[in-house]
Amino acid sequence: MHRMHTQLPPADPSLHTDPQQALERVQALYAQQIQHLREAMHRYVAGEDLPGPVRACYPYVRIHTATAVQQEVLENLGLSYGFVAGTGCFETTLTRPDLYAPYYLEQFRLLREHHGVELEVGLSRQPIPVHFSFAENDHLEGNLTPQRRARLRDLFDLPDLGAMDDGIANGTWAAQPGEPKPLSLFTAARVDYSLHRLRHYTGTAPDWFQNYVLFTNYQFYIDEFVRLGHEEMARAGSDYTAFVEPGNVVTPRTGLADGAPSTPPRSAWGSAPPRLPQMPAYHLMRPGHGGITMVNIGVGPANAKTITDHIAVLRPHAWLMLGHCAGLRSSQQLGDYVLAHAYVREDHVLDEELPVWVPIPALAEIQLALEKAVADVTRSEGAELKRIMRTGTVASTDNRNWELLPGNEPQRRFSQSRAVALDMESATIAANGFRFRVPYGTLLCVSDKPLHGEIKLPGMANQFYRERVDQHLRIGMRAIELLRAGGSTRLHSRKLRAFDEVAFQ
Repeated sequence: MHRMHTQLPPADPSLHTDPQQALERVQALYAQQIQHLREAMHRYVAGEDLPGPVRACYPYVRIHTATAVQQEVLENLGLSYGFVAGTGCFETTLTRPDLYAPYYLEQFRLLREHHGVELEVGLSRQPIPVHFSFAENDHLEGNLTPQRRARLRDLFDLPDLGAMDDGIANGTWAAQPGEPKPLSLFTAARVDYSLHRLRHYTGTAPDWFQNYVLFTNYQFYIDEFVRLGHEEMARAGSDYTAFVEPGNVVTPRTGLADGAPSTPPRSAWGSAPPRLPQMPAYHLMRPGHGGITMVNIGVGPANAKTITDHIAVLRPHAWLMLGHCAGLRSSQQLGDYVLAHAYVREDHVLDEELPVWVPIPALAEIQLALEKAVADVTRSEGAELKRIMRTGTVASTDNRNWELLPGNEPQRRFSQSRAVALDMESATIAANGFRFRVPYGTLLCVSDKPLHGEIKLPGMANQFYRERVDQHLRIGMRAIELLRAGGSTRLHSRKLRAFDEVAFQ
């Protein structure tokens, strides 16, 4: 016999012409649904036998438009987002309106501005998995006996992988007859899934991630970022407000009172974990999430894909790869920089989601910022700048020991591609940026030349790291300063739009 779920009374959809009121309605609906789930879960953990299954659902926003935005209007807008690609009904489910409030408000405002439509807000039929209702540091299920834990799936909705795939982002999603088209790349359940994964992989709350992200494949860069972060916190005039390390360890800027804007509240402060997470993240916070997050992704394309799969739901303005690479040209010197303008994808981790025949274009705004940052930090220009920084193709492989394969097949392919450098992560990060419409770029530093007999030796490597890491990191941070000064709307390139692109960026 089918049992009815215990749900809150149904909420009638509401129509809004004021984006702020639409956001407030989303917040109210979400808070009611989450509270309903949490209260039921607390009762169950306390030993109460619930009378039947408990369900809560995500809120949605929906628009109906009979007119498309005219081409000349789009060209004048200069935006790559904020409008739907045609006529009809469009919707998306929403989650964590506390975290995403400024983002949702901006998307709602643009839809109203460009289409003049009412924003319909209501409750969807998509259940909220109970695990996604837990508050930060709330691990209630750990207090259950094995028998009561086994009954969870009978009483609460668990994550449904079928409701959180990446078909929209991959361009493979197809609407069923009468089904609304998507407004966003990600459903609410997909967002929640990634927010929980970020806590696990990085050791910090997703709330502290900033809109500009640096990835690295070496701990040396993190050590230097930590040093610079604490240095900024000791400087009373810094634009940065707090530095957050794994475990949600918070160092506020000197002179800031508890609860100052853009600073994690003291109730969210944690302590250093007994061991670092798989891909630790560090956040140099600035008002409006305009600071810098740095993540040590380790070595290999699998980690690079995993972390960008999840950070993408935060909709950062840009992510950049800073790391070491093998120089493939005899003219390169150890310590030279490589600015990637193309990629050879032999990482294989994205072949199913993004076929290798899809070109990954360089984005002019990112390229110019990285080149100027190198010039600013090294104080080089003209021929001297060209001597220390080469622009060219970067190849990324999933085989760390590619040099040992018989017949020199990889070497032949890299030569045919005109690659100037090789690593294991950059093409993955760029390809996932393309796939998820997150502006991307790569600046690498040559740390060895395996084709020319210059391999890393312990003493040489340590000296090289000490000499180059500080400069390379400062270049990355300077590039972010330039990108931030140029404005975030310029970064979100129309190069990344599909034919039927979603409105939410």
